[in-house]
Amino acid sequence: MGEALSRTAAEASARPWLSAYPPGVPAEIAPERLGTLVDLFADSTRRFAGRPAVTCFGAGLSYDALRRDAEAVAGWLQARGIAKGDRVAIMMPNVPAYPVALFGALIAGATVVNVNPLYTPRELIHQLGDAEARILFVLENFAGTVAQALPSLPGLEQVAVSGAGDCIGLKGALITLAARHLKKVVPPYSLPPERRLTFRAVLAAGRRAGFRPVQVAPEDLAFLQYTGGTTGVSKGAMLTHRNVAANVEQSRVWFGMRDDEGPGRVMVTALPLYHIFALTCCFFFMIRLGACCLLVPNPRDIDGFVKLLKANRFTNMSGVNTLFNALLNHPQIGTVDWSALEYANAGGMAMQAAVAQRWKAVTGRPVIEGYGLSETAPVVTVNLPSLPEWSGTIGYPLSSTEVAIRDAAGADLPAGQPGELCVRGPQVMAGYWRRPDETARAMTPDGYFRTGDVAVLQPDGQIRIVDRMKDMILVSGFNVYPNEVEDVLAGHPGVLEVAVVGEPSPETGEAVAAHVVRKDPDLTAEALRAYARQNLTAYKVPRRFVFRESLPKTNVGKVLRRALRDESRA
Repeated sequence: MGEALSRTAAEASARPWLSAYPPGVPAEIAPERLGTLVDLFADSTRRFAGRPAVTCFGAGLSYDALRRDAEAVAGWLQARGIAKGDRVAIMMPNVPAYPVALFGALIAGATVVNVNPLYTPRELIHQLGDAEARILFVLENFAGTVAQALPSLPGLEQVAVSGAGDCIGLKGALITLAARHLKKVVPPYSLPPERRLTFRAVLAAGRRAGFRPVQVAPEDLAFLQYTGGTTGVSKGAMLTHRNVAANVEQSRVWFGMRDDEGPGRVMVTALPLYHIFALTCCFFFMIRLGACCLLVPNPRDIDGFVKLLKANRFTNMSGVNTLFNALLNHPQIGTVDWSALEYANAGGMAMQAAVAQRWKAVTGRPVIEGYGLSETAPVVTVNLPSLPEWSGTIGYPLSSTEVAIRDAAGADLPAGQPGELCVRGPQVMAGYWRRPDETARAMTPDGYFRTGDVAVLQPDGQIRIVDRMKDMILVSGFNVYPNEVEDVLAGHPGVLEVAVVGEPSPETGEAVAAHVVRKDPDLTAEALRAYARQNLTAYKVPRRFVFRESLPKTNVGKVLRRALRDESRA
């Protein structure tokens, strides 16, 4: 018995977060028993056949209709010679054709390559060429980009072009309404007839050809999920079926959801499904429960987004700091009915205190902040679902997840000391696609993934992110973390958005520069500097303030500090 107690004490010391787990949340899950995303699809579409799986533009797609359309896509892919492991790319925002193409590719045994529809031809050529994608599904609004890139993509055999209303039967005036939601007209484009067909033609051909089930294993690649390229060249994170299925299960047990939790549950899915945050935390999680995803094709249209929220009952929502901030600054946000909202998840970038506090004041619910990466499918840590107020931390590691805070030499650091956050668990990727050198740099000898984020482990097991290692500013030998400075400046009532970067300085090596989008047009640099001095030590106060109309952002709204650094150096 003494030995068992000793082991328990050692485990509590190594994983202090376990003592904070809510009742019913296990220390471990059994990923080997979970099966694949194909199994998840088959189980949910069978059990929840009559329920709505997704709704968009005021129309819906049931689980049974999703199954039938996905099998038609899979049948067409098989007729085209797509075999297990071949790469199929999807270049769509959140429209109903996306989940149909997604599951069609997965049940055919293919590996899905998610593509940002806003990519330029150069970026598209890099990603599809690197992945060696054979098929591309694209929304017609973005087919012009594909047409420009296609001559440089000889391996791309077929381009299936979808309309906004495909799969939900939109016609006439409703198609026009859908186009308005997307805020992007369909430009003229020309694709070679032998390499182009419509999504509806795909469905018709697939139904004629029929679908033959494929044996898919948990270790097979489900996704090549390309990193955003915010810190360098975009790389494909190899996510297996087990990686994503494990993360869905980790999330399910953390939030205490039963298998029959779906009826009446609606997830506002505003973040793009081609990004891993929404893909796992909104889509696969809800499909696992038999719930419904309310698809938002264009979350940048805040007027349209607020109208959508006013017109629908919803229970869950995921977003990033910039999205929550934009909603809170809309004049009609106070007219939205938040009474059914259970929780709002935040991730992707640091949540700012001022935004989190306003969110609670407006909605009555705190933001449940978490943390993840493309390489971890994505969730690593989450705050407690019962959290009464936003905590300022990223919460606790999920079941079966180990974290370590390490110094530059790879040694573990004690609680309270900042170091690189390293992660090990069933959700960690298999490596980077055809980049063994990058994989070796990202992984430690004992199997941890190096996140590149500076974090602090608190005594109770919660983790607080300090900043990205590459974003840290060195002022006369002192470390300045942009997140801290941004958090202070965001608290000024005249600031709408802010991003802080370092720029070269002959006196101090680097200096702090703040790029600010004003809410108050009369706000001055002198007023902001005085405000910063009240809340920050002298070397952290920005030397320069740059007022601008907007901040450069990624597809999910994460501010691109690298672009701001490059701009100032140029």
